[in-house]
Amino acid sequence: MTSDRHQLIIAGGGLAGSLAAIVLAQRRPDVQFLLVEEAENFGGNHIWSHFDTDVAANDRQFVELLAPRHWPDHEVRFPAFQKTIDIGYNSITSGNLDGAVRRLVGPERYRLRSPINEVGKNHVVANGNRIEADGIIDARGADPSPLLQLAWQKFVGRIYRFARPHDRTRPVIMDAVVDQADGYRFIYSLPINDRDLLIEDTYYSADPNLDCAHLGSGLDKFASNHGPFERTGEETGVLPIVLDGEIEALWPADETYVARLGMRGGFFHPTTGYSLPDAVRNASLLSEQKDFRSVALHSLFRDRASRIWKDRSFFRLLNRMLFYAAEPDQRYRVLEHFYRLPAPLISRFYAAELTALDKLRIISGRPPVPLGRALAAMRSRIQ
Repeated sequence: MTSDRHQLIIAGGGLAGSLAAIVLAQRRPDVQFLLVEEAENFGGNHIWSHFDTDVAANDRQFVELLAPRHWPDHEVRFPAFQKTIDIGYNSITSGNLDGAVRRLVGPERYRLRSPINEVGKNHVVANGNRIEADGIIDARGADPSPLLQLAWQKFVGRIYRFARPHDRTRPVIMDAVVDQADGYRFIYSLPINDRDLLIEDTYYSADPNLDCAHLGSGLDKFASNHGPFERTGEETGVLPIVLDGEIEALWPADETYVARLGMRGGFFHPTTGYSLPDAVRNASLLSEQKDFRSVALHSLFRDRASRIWKDRSFFRLLNRMLFYAAEPDQRYRVLEHFYRLPAPLISRFYAAELTALDKLRIISGRPPVPLGRALAAMRSRIQ
């Protein structure tokens, strides 16, 4: 086993870890850091999206480094109505993230194909080599705890290239005019260009199991409505939707003092599952620090995780209403009800920045689910 030392090690080259490295390289070239990833590239095989209002103006420069595709609006479709929402939508591919890390961080500051065997307060063991540092950040992805009450957002998506132009001009982020099997279900469509289209079958389900082959065949059938095609890519995912629990489930009280980023630290929107806005904010915050020792970084990001966990408790309440207050094939009514609200409120919902009045408007009026079950879901807590 060999050993070397750095000022900071970021364990995990997914979205959160890669963005942290990119922003550090841009803002803090004085920091001697190392990004360690087990795969052959950064970011896996994913597409991350966000809305224009999700990212602060002074942090958008870092998102632009990832060359996002932008649309000025997006659409939702439900059995009772459809709506175009004048809020810009952006998507970033893992290929763009990988390219940005290689170009902006540089090979002297990253290691690929390095499986991480151990993460400690002042070291990482990767590919059999012990790497020491003053500070360690663990950004290796979700690590669900039995102390959290979870449901799941799961999906299979395929990129199709059609023989002739398709008819999608804007993202359809929710098309719930489909069979509501296995919980709340919708089709997500992202027009990459006039011939390439990402189509994703998404479920909000109590069951994390994902039958990729079955869903993939259904996607092919759905895509055939646009004409002859060839498949050029695929992504799958199973993301946690937190219904209840405490932040201590993600930040255990031990003496390792290792900071966490991304899903692992609870930095994601509780209802939509979107994680890019938090990843950008955390990367920017990291770049502003003077103390990169593990204890200082652990305190910094644990405190932030605790604050946003408390601030976003309303979203976990909404999640419980979605899963507990309606039968699985009727859950779409909760979202159908929500999307009738004004666009400014919807944008604050996307950004997880609801006001007290927003929250009142969301839960007021005639509920889209049985009143008794809605009240029971609001009162329910993990035992």
